[in-house]
Amino acid sequence: MIWKIKTFDEFTVPELYQVLKARVDVFVVEQDCPYPDLDGYDQKGIHIWAEENGEVLAYCRVFDKGIKYDETSFGRVLTTEKARGTGLGKQLIQYAVETIENRFHTSEIRISAQDYLLKFYGGFGFESTGKKYLEDNIPHTEMFRK
Repeated sequence: MIWKIKTFDEFTVPELYQVLKARVDVFVVEQDCPYPDLDGYDQKGIHIWAEENGEVLAYCRVFDKGIKYDETSFGRVLTTEKARGTGLGKQLIQYAVETIENRFHTSEIRISAQDYLLKFYGGFGFESTGKKYLEDNIPHTEMFRK
């Protein structure tokens, strides 16, 4: 297994296909949630993923300040069904935080977390802002890390 960190322009076509496939498999098919995954933000983000034999196992995208929030952020966080329970999700979030700290020189990160993951993100220093909402009919909470 290898980890990759790339800007949108650095993707190969097969890599982009595998990332989009993983996002559709998890967010659209598994979560039964038709939503506009291609939202115009991929081109502005840094993409982090683990792959094995060309298959994406874990993925997220990170953003500098002022793109999604006033602070840096990350989103589209996933581990595929095959990779769940292996610790890849924790590694992924650690890499996302480190990437933000190293590239954007801040530890302040704001995220939109699915409610069932609040404790998971809390383990990385994220705290609920108290802002709760439905996003694509899934309960979310805004979280912040200083």
